[in-house]
Amino acid sequence: QVQLVESGGELVQTGGSLRLSCAASGRTLSCYNMGWFRQAPGKEREFVAAIRWSDTGTMYADSVKGRFTISRDNAKNTVYLQMNSLKPEDTAVYYCAAASLHYSPYPSHYNYWGQGTQVTVSS
Repeated sequence: QVQLVESGGELVQTGGSLRLSCAASGRTLSCYNMGWFRQAPGKEREFVAAIRWSDTGTMYADSVKGRFTISRDNAKNTVYLQMNSLKPEDTAVYYCAAASLHYSPYPSHYNYWGQGTQVTVSS
């Protein structure tokens, strides 16, 4: 079992930056591919970014490519999402997730989820 706890979400102005963290307990994150997803009110959960367990590859949704960066520090058992040039449409609850098998943009491929952290971007 892996427990994931996100932090770092807050209210920020358009064009601002935030760094989200996802801290794990229970098992080492180095065993898992990790992903960030987000869900805005009235919308389905959508993929944001993913990183391989070995830190040898990343993937991004087109909507965040060039603005967001996913990274991991397996020694600290933590995954990060650096978000720059934030836009109002980035407003959502952001979730991190761990996948034991897949390196994937599909929520159904992830085994463990955190509770989420709210990011609000004001215009």
